[in-house]
Amino acid sequence: MRNINKILLAVVIVLIVALAAVVAWQFWFKTPTYYAVYLKTGDLYFGELTTFPYFGLTHVYMVQVNAQDKTNPVSVQKFTNIFWGPTDSLRINRDEVVWYTPLSSQSQLAQLIAKNPDLAPSTAPQQSPVGTGTATSTTGQ
Repeated sequence: MRNINKILLAVVIVLIVALAAVVAWQFWFKTPTYYAVYLKTGDLYFGELTTFPYFGLTHVYMVQVNAQDKTNPVSVQKFTNIFWGPTDSLRINRDEVVWYTPLSSQSQLAQLIAKNPDLAPSTAPQQSPVGTGTATSTTGQ
């Protein structure tokens, strides 16, 4: 009976160490993977996907459409920069999700977020159509 308790204790310790290693690896070595999440409402959000304990996004960005601005009708904004000051996480009702997909780390948006995570406007002239968090429409160009 004592041998079984020792074996069980050793297995539990090994499992705890393995779990701690996985959590530490994700915390220190994991590069962020951003996802696009499209909702039934037509809203499009970007961020790091969380599935446990709830479905949602952290480090959230959102698409804003301004039909009056003919040069930049679509822009990407940091969620926390909205005037009502939300936190940098968004819980999403999974039933409202139409689709979600990971963004390529080579995409313009992923590179923009890596260089300018707050999407603060820079003072230098922009070379990219999404350089300050503003993505321009390519129709008619």
